[in-house]
Amino acid sequence: MESFASLGVSPGFIEKLTGRNIREPTPIQKLVIPSLLAGNNVLFCSATGTGKTFAYLLPLFQTLFDSVPVERGPELLVLAPTLELCSQIKKEADFLLEGGERRLKVNLVIGSANLDRQIDALKREKPRVIVGNPGRLLILVRMKKLRLGNLSALVLDEGDRLFAEELAGDTRELLAFINRDRQTTACSATLSSKSRDLLSPFMGEGPVFLETGGEEILRNRIEHWAFFCEERRKIQHLRSLLAAVKPKKVLVFSGRSGQLGNIVSQLQYHHLSVAGLYGDMDKKNRKEAIDGFRSGKIPILISSDLAARGLDIPDITHVIALDVPVEAGPYIHRAGRTGRAGKRGIMITIGDADEMRRLARLEKKLGITMYPKILYHGQVCSPEPLEKKAPSKIAAPSSPPQKVRE
Repeated sequence: MESFASLGVSPGFIEKLTGRNIREPTPIQKLVIPSLLAGNNVLFCSATGTGKTFAYLLPLFQTLFDSVPVERGPELLVLAPTLELCSQIKKEADFLLEGGERRLKVNLVIGSANLDRQIDALKREKPRVIVGNPGRLLILVRMKKLRLGNLSALVLDEGDRLFAEELAGDTRELLAFINRDRQTTACSATLSSKSRDLLSPFMGEGPVFLETGGEEILRNRIEHWAFFCEERRKIQHLRSLLAAVKPKKVLVFSGRSGQLGNIVSQLQYHHLSVAGLYGDMDKKNRKEAIDGFRSGKIPILISSDLAARGLDIPDITHVIALDVPVEAGPYIHRAGRTGRAGKRGIMITIGDADEMRRLARLEKKLGITMYPKILYHGQVCSPEPLEKKAPSKIAAPSSPPQKVRE
């Protein structure tokens, strides 16, 4: 059985991991750690909750420990699409480095933070590692307050999202300021052939592509439910579903970011403890929403896909989607917020007739089982078996029967 030691991880890091009861590397870590220690450029794909952050931080930190610091600028840049994901990466980096004799200084450089304070911190602390989002980093580079010409390593976390329409411009412009003679790592829970084509020009020579199947988690740890509902009744259906399931901690997704405030307001009107997470929220309100949800004080969080990208909140028991994405990637990212760290979870989709047909296609593509459900007398039930000629096993159910476990 492979261990962190056999992969080449240093005893100091192994001791840190053991303190968190992490004793064996995950499948993706077994592939990525030795490849990065060997100096390869690596593009890797693995489901959420499989340890991607440690897969790249452990070997890249170890390489920095063994190298001589450069005189100007950071040596490792970790680029991520959202403020929350950047903050989580910084937290994991601090965990690995805390108390080390050769501590690496890591600075968090994200939007919504005070720009002057960030500039002062960069000048004063001279960090060897920076974690940040493209927009704020680009501002500092344009101001010549941050130089990225001496990087030895670059990480594109959630690389597919960094090249999505809303971020691609900033990402490409920022990468133009970075020296090409560096080790590059890119990762995500989903990497389509299109995403790989977008990332490849920035990966350097001979990138190694590594992948572990995320389907196992989707199939074995997460149960998938489907509720038919007309579009105009979705919020009411959501409220009834929450009353029936009484989830300990639930993350609700809506692809219509302009509707998030309306969903939050309607649930609050009915005295539900709920918060919203929007892409344009200020830092203080975002932090309050996430902290309240993380602590369990607020059990319901309504979010857009972008705002929740990479969100790592423990003990999310349910995820509810109020629409069905066209591609499999967003569904995988949504479902991956639950069923983490070996626990089980439930992914629930509420959709109209067109969305149920789309969901059936995703079911087939991902190789998962989608269980049709209905609400009956305030309980979640499985409908009676559909006739063989029914167009899809997740079409709109016609009648009740058995109550199911929640």
